[in-house]
Amino acid sequence: MAHDAPQAAGPTKLVIRNIGLLLSGALEKPILDADTIVAVNGKITAIGKAKDVDTAGATTIVDAMGTTVAPGLIDSHVHPVAGDWTPRQNQIGWIDSFLHGGVTTMISAGEVHMPGRPRDVVGLKAMAIFAQRSFWTLRPGGVKVHAGAPVIECEMVEEDFKELAAAGVKLLGEVGLGGVKDGPTAKKMVGWARKYGIQSTIHTGGPSIPGSGLIGADVVLEADTDVIGHINGGHTALPDNEIRCICEGCKRGLELVHNGNERSALYTMRIAREMGDLNRVILGTDSPAGSGVKPLGILRMVSMLSSLGDVPAELAFCFATGNTARMRELDCGLIEVGRSADFVIMDKAQHSPGKTILDSVQLGDLPGIGMTIIDGIVRTTRSRNTPPATRVPEIVGH
Repeated sequence: MAHDAPQAAGPTKLVIRNIGLLLSGALEKPILDADTIVAVNGKITAIGKAKDVDTAGATTIVDAMGTTVAPGLIDSHVHPVAGDWTPRQNQIGWIDSFLHGGVTTMISAGEVHMPGRPRDVVGLKAMAIFAQRSFWTLRPGGVKVHAGAPVIECEMVEEDFKELAAAGVKLLGEVGLGGVKDGPTAKKMVGWARKYGIQSTIHTGGPSIPGSGLIGADVVLEADTDVIGHINGGHTALPDNEIRCICEGCKRGLELVHNGNERSALYTMRIAREMGDLNRVILGTDSPAGSGVKPLGILRMVSMLSSLGDVPAELAFCFATGNTARMRELDCGLIEVGRSADFVIMDKAQHSPGKTILDSVQLGDLPGIGMTIIDGIVRTTRSRNTPPATRVPEIVGH
């Protein structure tokens, strides 16, 4: 079981040098002209050419060996419960496995798989505060899990949202997984959540677990949540005309998940591109779920959207990094000075026909991960889950 990862005992300075390709995570400039990153005490302090940045005094030096550095991937839609265990699949170590798939940050869409999940207002608030507190303290493998996402019920009043926010809860679980399934009630409660700084997501499409139900375009648009959760269904997607209605009827986040309808994901992305709204596209896995745990789910979504959706791979990576970071108001996901030093170092998989990592992803192959770094600390070296990378980075100094 992946327990709480050790934190740095003192001041740290990380230098990543000899970077062959640096992906920024930002749609407006997805590739940066730099070969070196410096991070002090877990925050990026310099990005540039080796001759132009201060690398002296490094506590850790990573030679990227000409490979690709990108922001750590963000899974915008997971369902954690307690530590690194999921009762849905009775699996231990699932979050650590996602780390080996390049995911360094996760966002809870509700701790809905908790056995005996309470539905009364006192109970659901208590469980949300517990989840927020426990994952604030525990970071499996170093992964940042933003949890504590209550599933709203009809008996809740404005004071409940105020109380949750005061306790540190910043997310709502998927609207529609509890008793609130109609537009007017959802709109009222989403408004209360927004008033107190709590971000909201709505279930979209057919039912996924007992107690959930069909949530169509009319309810989605009236509820006006910050994120349209799994617009491609989790699992069952809405008809195309309703998906288009949602895309055109609001400017909220369009979340595409691995545990959904792949054709509908591509359809949604193409609409967003037509509208000039690719910045609205974010990625999740919606796991653990009935279809299992998907450690490589985010990488697979990047590869699918690039290869079948004709999106340059460097832009597809932005869907899983900078887009999500900006929408979710996170301090990671972008290679910028001041941001958290969360990185995934990759190369094209061995024997991929692509000439470069970007070529290989656009051909539909997954990259090989050689290292993950969170808060400037190396968390994993060669991934146990991805195909082997052609080249791998090395730690060359401490």
